[in-house]
Amino acid sequence: MTDAQRKQIDAMTQIEMARLWRFHPVGHPIFQGETGAYFKKVFFEEKGGFTPAISRELGWERSGG
Repeated sequence: MTDAQRKQIDAMTQIEMARLWRFHPVGHPIFQGETGAYFKKVFFEEKGGFTPAISRELGWERSGG
């Protein structure tokens, strides 16, 4: 993982991370290898992962972001 990838993940909000998790394909580089493990750790352990409110806000149809 590069410093740029770490900074990108650290700068993301919980909802930005949730949007990526829900709508980007499994093969997306941010979900691969060490970067993916770091993303998952930050999203679920540090930023709270999905909440019912975030899930409702995002819905199931990809739009925008």
